[in-house]
Amino acid sequence: MRVISSGVHQAHHGLELFDAKVNPSIEGPDRADLIGEALETAGHRLIEPGPVDPELLRRVHDSVYVDFLASAWDRWQERETPGPAAMGFTWAPRGASNRRPDDLIGQLGYHSFAADCSIVAGTWAAATSAAAIATTAADHTIATGETSYGLCRPPGHHATADQFGGYCYLNNAAIAAQRFLDHGATRVAILDVDYHHGNGTQSIFYDRSDVMFVSLHADPTFEFPWFAGHADETGTAAGAGWNLNLPLPRATDYARWSEALETALGRIVDAGVDALIVSLGVDIYADDPLGTFGIETADFGTMATRIGSIGVPLTIVQEGGYAVAAIGDNVAAFLAPLTS
Repeated sequence: MRVISSGVHQAHHGLELFDAKVNPSIEGPDRADLIGEALETAGHRLIEPGPVDPELLRRVHDSVYVDFLASAWDRWQERETPGPAAMGFTWAPRGASNRRPDDLIGQLGYHSFAADCSIVAGTWAAATSAAAIATTAADHTIATGETSYGLCRPPGHHATADQFGGYCYLNNAAIAAQRFLDHGATRVAILDVDYHHGNGTQSIFYDRSDVMFVSLHADPTFEFPWFAGHADETGTAAGAGWNLNLPLPRATDYARWSEALETALGRIVDAGVDALIVSLGVDIYADDPLGTFGIETADFGTMATRIGSIGVPLTIVQEGGYAVAAIGDNVAAFLAPLTS
């Protein structure tokens, strides 16, 4: 297995509004550092990614949005009294105009959907590094057929074509999927096993039939991202029937979770995809502070064995996971049965 990682992410640690308090983001650099340490202990060699592909970013994300992310911090610094992080605080109400404001503050609201996500000096470098990691991992699987893992940070599955939120700026799984398509795949599946629904990935491919999105996640009636992830969201236009959401209740254990996995894998196999991207969120772990599920460390190896058994070329990109004491062990447990 090829493991792709970079230390560039360490320069990004934003602020978030949580429980009416502004604090350093729960999604911090320690997450990726601890995963990397655990993987090295398990015998994996961490390899640096190739350069980011700017054209690929713009095939997944709106060009205006990419330019906004690239320039937002410098523009923030030009303000008379810039704060420690650039963050939106006004979002368009229902029925409002969708016109993009000219002012930076308005654009921060226009291009975001949650106050858990801000921009600091290292954000753009970290986000593009994560995209490069996902691309390099996909390239390895494309070239060799071997499983690859991208230690992406910041994560990506909440990022839409033109909005950031949920700790995500560029959609790493979508970028990896598009890379497969650009290199000859006719249909790709993304299996999202993060505790939170990957609303960004869903929205990017919702009207397309070349990428199937399948997600197991906490029911949005009680969990972030609240406004996406319901079972009746199945795709539209050419994408009708190519989006499958499997929302799950609080306290879901592995027995219940694995039933949903069987449904998910059955749909993926029936679709005859050429490649599979796994958005790996280990926040389904029993002790995760942002989750309610009961998945144990050993269960990650069991689920990976089952996912690998369908025999489809596989690239894995890292998403969530906030129980930092166990995050490395959980990722290592998932990768262990896929290592060759």
